Amino acid sequence: MTTYKNFSVETDADGIALVTWDMPDKSMNVFTLEVMDELEAILKRTVEDSAVKGVVFTSGKSTFSGGADLSMIRAMFALLQDERARDPANAAQKLFDVVGRMTGLYRAIETCGKPWVSAINGTCMGGALELSLACHGRVVSNAKSVKLALPEVKIGIFPGAGGTQRVARLTDAQSALQMMTTGQSLTPQRAKAMGLVHQVVEPDQLVTAARQMIRDGLKPVAPWDEKGFKVPGGGVWTPAAAQLFPAAPAILRRETAGNYPAALAILKCVYEGLQLPFDTALKVEQRYFTEIMQTTEAFSMIRSLFISMQELGKGARRPAGVPKSEFNKVGVVGAGFMGASIAYVTAAAGIPVVLIDQTQEAADKGKAVSEKLVADSISKGRMTREEGEKLLSLVTPTPDYTVLSDADLVIEAVFEDRAVKKAVIEKIEAVIPEATIFASNTSTLPITGLAENSKRPDQFIGVHFFSPVEKMMLTEVILGKKTGDRALAVALDFVAKIRKTPIVVNDTRGFFVNRCVFRYINEAYDMLTEGVPAAMIENAAKMAGMPVGPLSLNDEVAVDLSQKIMKASIADLGEASVKPGHMALIDKMINEFDRRGRKNGQGFYDYPPKPAKKSLWPGLKDLYPQKPASEIDVEVLKQRFLVTIALEAARTVEEGIVTDPREADVGSILGFGFAPYTGGTLSYIDGMGVKTFVALAEKLAATYGTHFAPTPLLKDMAAKGETFYGRFDPYGEIGKAA
Repeated sequence: MTTYKNFSVETDADGIALVTWDMPDKSMNVFTLEVMDELEAILKRTVEDSAVKGVVFTSGKSTFSGGADLSMIRAMFALLQDERARDPANAAQKLFDVVGRMTGLYRAIETCGKPWVSAINGTCMGGALELSLACHGRVVSNAKSVKLALPEVKIGIFPGAGGTQRVARLTDAQSALQMMTTGQSLTPQRAKAMGLVHQVVEPDQLVTAARQMIRDGLKPVAPWDEKGFKVPGGGVWTPAAAQLFPAAPAILRRETAGNYPAALAILKCVYEGLQLPFDTALKVEQRYFTEIMQTTEAFSMIRSLFISMQELGKGARRPAGVPKSEFNKVGVVGAGFMGASIAYVTAAAGIPVVLIDQTQEAADKGKAVSEKLVADSISKGRMTREEGEKLLSLVTPTPDYTVLSDADLVIEAVFEDRAVKKAVIEKIEAVIPEATIFASNTSTLPITGLAENSKRPDQFIGVHFFSPVEKMMLTEVILGKKTGDRALAVALDFVAKIRKTPIVVNDTRGFFVNRCVFRYINEAYDMLTEGVPAAMIENAAKMAGMPVGPLSLNDEVAVDLSQKIMKASIADLGEASVKPGHMALIDKMINEFDRRGRKNGQGFYDYPPKPAKKSLWPGLKDLYPQKPASEIDVEVLKQRFLVTIALEAARTVEEGIVTDPREADVGSILGFGFAPYTGGTLSYIDGMGVKTFVALAEKLAATYGTHFAPTPLLKDMAAKGETFYGRFDPYGEIGKAA
């Protein structure tokens, strides 16, 4: 009997072969070249074996599959790079042939003459869902954890193994486009309503139901291979389609500003494919996929949002030789909104947490944040009542510091004031064990300075969370000058445990993310004082790919906080550290108009009671003489936003704050949404070429100020034809971050 490394095959008395995908040494099944080879061999064997009447395909893990493995994606880009160097005229053809392998395999399953049923027991993403769609039957577990999605557009590509053609032939075109251009996840029930799956059953009935489909005479023919097949909704030549397809590109442009080539390619694949025989339509999809794989956007997004995010999440920066941390108790001191939210995500990870504040009432108020989040999750069906009660039982509010005496990690999240933090640090260190790691959740105060208040600075580290903590996936881990390897390892283990992505940075005012955010907001201040209409500022930022305009963002973080930061900067670094025009603008907003941001209902925007929507404050146009919109180049506004942020990221590398380009890219996207289609701040520079970026920065500097002047590092890299990922190769020896 043939054995496989990644699959087991068992045939029952009815001739139904159960193919179970269970990759050794992997927590989740993923597609690799080896998996593809074995799947081809299994297909051949089951077709040739007359005793096999049909195949049930399922997973031996709690999830079904997350799609392609890093190694497959890397291999495609490596092939393209090698072929461009060796035989540029035929490089695209070679890539076309490679990307078509999965399409060909799935089509072979679909036309093999024997029924295949996919029994989906857990999360099923990307190429795994495309495989399931090529099966003749699909049965899905109704477990709450099951999600089905084709999320490829989120990393710059699209479903290129038949996904655009099968989804558009199983459900109506509008639902198909919505699903694929957004990468949205579907519940089993929603997938069934769309016609993507046949049955939704109890988890313990999954394989039984799949087998029964075959016993009941499931036809081994896809609907589109049947004579007389009609597309749901009637295809592209119907009154409904005449309304949908002309509007779809405009809607997509409104949502993406034309920054995502893969999303537009999905529209083209569906529109063109539905007018063609199925096999020809697959070729059209294959051609568009080959084209998209050659774009800068696809390369940069896959590298940052797929490869780098996984590597950082798995501890790429964790010091070697430090034992893995166990967390039996975590302390959070400061039960304000941030501290309370940190306690919630800690408990959500199954870790007991004590939430400490000055009084029992204040601590209880902090736990109430968890209670509200749990109640919201239960009402939306994301959590059962029992799960909610278990989570809340792990949060213990108290004013008693002595309960920290057996904590493995303590996170301080009190007010951003050196004196307050000093008092809390001393109070905590008086009771915690010698081995306990102390983490400060500060957003701007340098860690080295705070660690001067500690008796054990080697065990002192910064862990900067972003608000809202339960939603933001990034955590900034900051090393003080004396922070030791064990403190870093424990911090990274904790971040991994609460399922967030860490970036490790060295100590500086504002660290990495906030330094870049301040540049973004400051550029908006410059534009306001120049007389650029506020609506153009906000819209240009969104057109550049930012999720939120800079004035809206400033309202969210609080305009009076900007005032405090500016004053602190002047106090510490001198008058020259803040532009007088910026200080004057913010002083006027706060001192004259009391416009502090969303928190008091008025900032750069007005915030009327719901359900009314926020709108830009009309008074902004009276602060400075307004330029006519016709005299302002929107492209230049877009460039100013992206270039000023990217320059700041480059400065952090030059100063040794960021030592790994992956962290600048992932941090900028997850931290404040820097134009994801660029792959992040440093990929934005690498993508256009450092020489081109330097020329653009110099051009902007000549008109808009010296803050656009390229740094010595950038000039040196431009002269040498280098890139950030070449000069600071993250896969070479990464030096100790501290």
